Amino acid sequence: MAVLDADRLAALTAYCRIDELGPGDYELLHSLYSVAVAYMSTAGVSIPDDPDRRAAYDLCVNYLVSDAWDRRSSELSGATAENRAFRALLNQLKLTEPVPESGTGWIRRPL
Repeated sequence: MAVLDADRLAALTAYCRIDELGPGDYELLHSLYSVAVAYMSTAGVSIPDDPDRRAAYDLCVNYLVSDAWDRRSSELSGATAENRAFRALLNQLKLTEPVPESGTGWIRRPL
């Protein structure tokens, strides 16, 4: 389960523009954060150690949490548009995800 420590919580609430957490809001925010981290993992992006990749990863997680937070009590009607900046960042993280040595013996040969 994803850990939402005090520093990460502060950054997340600032990104989501949440001034004060009401009753039950911390639990909801923590759940949304856990779901966002799980989404990233399922999308093939692990929590990076590299600070630059971590900043991009955190931005994607922030977007997912903010989007879910904003839509938590509203009905969607009509067409909705996907955030292209988020999708591009997520795709970049997926394409640059480090791959562990698989032991397949496959070697890329120059053309």
